[in-house]
Amino acid sequence: MKLALTGAALALTITATPASAATNLLTNGSFESGFTGWTQSLSGMPVGTAPVVIAYNQASQYPTGAFGEAIGTNTVTSASPDAVGNSLAYFSSDTANPHSLSQLVNLVAGTVYNIGFDYYVPRNGYDNPFDATLGFTVGGTAVGTTLSAGSPSGTPVASWQNFATSFTATSSGPQSVAFNFRGGGVTAADFGVDRVYVTAAVPEPGTWALMLFGFGAVGVAMRRRRPLLQMA
Repeated sequence: MKLALTGAALALTITATPASAATNLLTNGSFESGFTGWTQSLSGMPVGTAPVVIAYNQASQYPTGAFGEAIGTNTVTSASPDAVGNSLAYFSSDTANPHSLSQLVNLVAGTVYNIGFDYYVPRNGYDNPFDATLGFTVGGTAVGTTLSAGSPSGTPVASWQNFATSFTATSSGPQSVAFNFRGGGVTAADFGVDRVYVTAAVPEPGTWALMLFGFGAVGVAMRRRRPLLQMA
């Protein structure tokens, strides 16, 4: 019974101990260092339409603000390991050309990952005549639902919202995590984005407890069967 008791003790310890904070596999997920760690693909966009990093509560014109609209500090609940900080990424569309913001992360095949970000739809962008979409891809494959903001199908967001989902990596190695933004015409809706994260999913404490109890039961069974094997 010694092995079984040891497994039970470990299980109780894990159950009583909070899970450690996950690590963000992305660099600079809160854009506090501008676009450091990120790669922009502008697809032939004219100057003055690229994504920019702006400050919260900054009622100035592009490229230091959201065309005069101050975006309030992000207070939404998120699973991101990163703090909100003072900055956000701002996607505006004065062109119909698509553009993206991406970063390579090392993934392990078969591992489940949590992925998400916070987003805001400025009112001035929503009032533009065309819709805009913001998609999220991993390794070129769409993850979750493409967000839509603007007219006629979108809805203005008066506060910060959170997008979160999970996926299972199908291959190992560096893979691109990317935002893909496209306006439906000139001019279109805008998006603010903050606290982007990719974290490896960690089993809940209760799951670890069940696993350890199972290991303990297997060990006890093997100890009880061993004399029979020796007598044969």
